[in-house]
Amino acid sequence: MPIKYVPFIPEPVEGQAVLGNFSRILRYKGADEVSMTLQRGMPLYEMEKQETVGKNADGNMVIRGECISACAYLKERGIQVDLVYIDPPFASGADYAKQVYIRRNPKVAEAIAQAEQEVDIEELKAFEEKMYGDVWDKEKYLNWMYENLMAIKSIMSETASIYVHLDFHVGHYVKILMDEIFGDENYQNDVYWYYYNKLHGATKKVFPRATDMILYYVKNRDAGFTFHHLTEERDKPIKKLKYSFVNGHIQNDKDENGKSITYLSTERQIDNVWKISMLQPADKEEPVGYATQKPEALLERIIGASSDQGMLVADFFGGSGVTANVAQKMGRRFIHCDIGVNSIQTTRDRLRVNGTEFDVLEIKDGVQLYRNPVQTMDKIKSLIPGLRNEDSLDSFWEGAISDSKLGTIPVYVPNLMDSSSKLLDTVLVNRVIHQAIPELDSSIKKVIVYYIDITSEEEIRKFIAQDDSTTVEIELRDLKTVLDDVVIGDHAEFRCEQTSEGLFTGYTVTIDRFISDRVLGKIMEYNQKAMLNSKKAFNPIEISEDGLELIEFLSLDCTAAEGEWHSDSEIKIDKLGYVIRNGQKTKFFWDGTIQSDKQPKRLKIRNICGDETIWEV
Repeated sequence: MPIKYVPFIPEPVEGQAVLGNFSRILRYKGADEVSMTLQRGMPLYEMEKQETVGKNADGNMVIRGECISACAYLKERGIQVDLVYIDPPFASGADYAKQVYIRRNPKVAEAIAQAEQEVDIEELKAFEEKMYGDVWDKEKYLNWMYENLMAIKSIMSETASIYVHLDFHVGHYVKILMDEIFGDENYQNDVYWYYYNKLHGATKKVFPRATDMILYYVKNRDAGFTFHHLTEERDKPIKKLKYSFVNGHIQNDKDENGKSITYLSTERQIDNVWKISMLQPADKEEPVGYATQKPEALLERIIGASSDQGMLVADFFGGSGVTANVAQKMGRRFIHCDIGVNSIQTTRDRLRVNGTEFDVLEIKDGVQLYRNPVQTMDKIKSLIPGLRNEDSLDSFWEGAISDSKLGTIPVYVPNLMDSSSKLLDTVLVNRVIHQAIPELDSSIKKVIVYYIDITSEEEIRKFIAQDDSTTVEIELRDLKTVLDDVVIGDHAEFRCEQTSEGLFTGYTVTIDRFISDRVLGKIMEYNQKAMLNSKKAFNPIEISEDGLELIEFLSLDCTAAEGEWHSDSEIKIDKLGYVIRNGQKTKFFWDGTIQSDKQPKRLKIRNICGDETIWEV
């Protein structure tokens, strides 16, 4: 349960809607539920510090959790941001996956090094892992966006700006939401990112789509806000007329002979159409292996235009960490937030390479997100005994269980990507009783409703008992009892020895064996599918007995035996097998060990899919 609920707006007026014209815009299904959620406030959960990288005097944050909960935390602490950039899901209906690369076994890597062979990228074995699904009902998406935008607005300073990155799927709808939330008088620009080098097919009867739209608003135009005009080099110099503003009008400057003055212009002012590379990964110079990654040049323009050094820049759908990375490079403070652990790990490692200082925080919302919401939802379905898809049921129900006495029992499971569905309250139960159950076949005798949080079980059961509009039994179940079994820890066999080699005197931890049942299961699943679909001889992914090629990252904590992590020594192995040691890239292959000056107390290992496990040393 949340510690409490933090109001979206400072002083809600009793007896009035949170927004005076809320119903005017949100006339579609679900608007009343969103209105109730806004009136309740943002859920504030306990925030746990996972790690501090450097001294972090600027208070930079990398937060794992949902946008709304992160905003509740910031507002409770009185933290206001000066610039927001968000790149939320586009409601595109697409699934996004990352390539998971099998690392080179240290023994094989050593042989390659001795033979002075080049590493061939084509030889790398990889499989895909789903990161998140951008699959939304349009009404649910807009309600979800409304809540997030309201939460973000609540922690913006009066002089702050916000950029919302979208495309043709929902950009025009979200423009209306932005007008509603920020006021159309605070709208500044549509910025269009033009993919001038994108390849297009000719299969559809449309002009090829080659732009994303970025909506630019300010919190309060009258309060003043930061904006700097930007320029870029022209392809070739051009002759231009020199002019001045006189009484608010443009007037050409003239010499003593009355002739217009010209000059050679080598720069042009950047307008609202931005030609920035759209290579994926975002740029060949910025490969972090993250789906939907955006180029740093895009964020350099936004941060350069709408903030000054020392200001606080926030991204609540942080993805690959490009906003945080660029903000740090440009002398700004930052907040990176994302619900996916892959985002947090990618950003953490990316910032570490640049010597950035920051805290890694996690919102303790009672849900241990397996890897990301999509994978957790898939896993939940497999863990609920007897749950199967049922095409005849409304989309409200996740599926059904077959019972020998009661017949079909529909099952409701909250959507982990939608924070509003996690809380079981009278609003949701009322929907179950008066909307969802009446749509079911008359033979249904019982339904099961899973929840993550509940306002009050006694209150909910009393509400159900007092409503005599249905005879269908409603059974409540806590989803956390299922989620507790979701994560299976990896197994490692290692030894720690005090060593002295050359100039190094300290401790060496050697990994002898590593087993990850989850990764091995993913590889087995990949091999089976690939074998069935292959039209020629298939070469399956095989893992050695010691399993060291399943390791991506190792870290030693020599400071504390429990609590917040201190990465006193760390190694990341890139997809080619090369080592990044304490943020410094090398051309050495990993040898199966990690060293530290002081005696280590704990060892952390991250497998290639991103699951991290900690052992005492």
